[in-house]
Amino acid sequence: MTGASDSGSPVEGPVLIIGCGLIGTSLALALSEQGVVVHLADAVAAHVELASSRGAGSSDPVDDPALVVVAVPPSVAAPVVAQALADHQNAVVTDVGSVKAHLLAALAGTPGAARFVGGHPMAGKERSGPMAATPRLFEGRPWAVVPSADTSSHAVDTLTQMASAIGAVPRTMDATTHDSSVALVSHVPHLASVLVAGLLNDAPSGALELAGPGLRDVTRIAGSVTGMWLDIFHGNAAEVSRLLTALRGSIDEALTALDTDPNDLGALLDAGRAGTRLIPGRHGGASEKLATVYVSVTDQPGELSQLMGDAGQSGVNIEDIRIDHELGRLVGQVEIAVDDSKADTLVTALDARGWAAHR
Repeated sequence: MTGASDSGSPVEGPVLIIGCGLIGTSLALALSEQGVVVHLADAVAAHVELASSRGAGSSDPVDDPALVVVAVPPSVAAPVVAQALADHQNAVVTDVGSVKAHLLAALAGTPGAARFVGGHPMAGKERSGPMAATPRLFEGRPWAVVPSADTSSHAVDTLTQMASAIGAVPRTMDATTHDSSVALVSHVPHLASVLVAGLLNDAPSGALELAGPGLRDVTRIAGSVTGMWLDIFHGNAAEVSRLLTALRGSIDEALTALDTDPNDLGALLDAGRAGTRLIPGRHGGASEKLATVYVSVTDQPGELSQLMGDAGQSGVNIEDIRIDHELGRLVGQVEIAVDDSKADTLVTALDARGWAAHR
């Protein structure tokens, strides 16, 4: 993009962001950090005020933005995009919705369609709204760039450069590929998490006292806002239904095995283990073989920072970390994920510094 903002940012401005929820405000914060002039709009005035108070941009109207980002729910995205194309006839317009085929079909033949390019940042939180926003939300995360048959190369380049400028990783694909992909990696996993979490409502007394990190892992994303997900499932119903049908087949296999010979579950378990190895590792590379080192810590200030300092002295790079508090005790268990070949080195180093560590 050329014609940079006054600060010399690599992103051309001004930018108008319509919708000051989690994604819109996070994007506004990230662009503002780049020195881009950002203007904000939202049907709820209080959202604009909150986002602006956090330094996300100005609530003043803008006459001629270079880029308009529509960050509204998928169910209302098409008319908002069409209005943005009509109101700002020199601007590239994009969106951030998680479903694309219906949107692109709805906009086909719209005046100015060459200036629209679909977008979808694969980032989010369980919390929503402008107060949950962070400028770091998109760093290292894929940003799908989804042009239509009408989209100009300039529009694609504009969105690609914007995503790169805020630390995201642009990935260009067509709408059909996008919708089938997000159904697999996002929409069905969310629904599966919700269904498992729903079982907890009928848990017998005392059962949840046995809950550990496995249950938390499976149900973590189930706490997301219902309305947003209803929009998503409505827009991507066909792809979600297709994958749920496949999942139902696997559930039926599991039920048959449990009724006849549980040993027959082995094939399903092995397939699941194989699937986890296909998930990309760091930087989008091949999945890495990680091991977990477990360390007991007391629940007091400074304990975790001391552990991290001692772990750093071992020379072993930490890939991930999680803390699970023990029921009824002021003690926690820290789970440190490291390269499998380095796990014993870390255990030895931590034991030498007085920690109770094991694989």
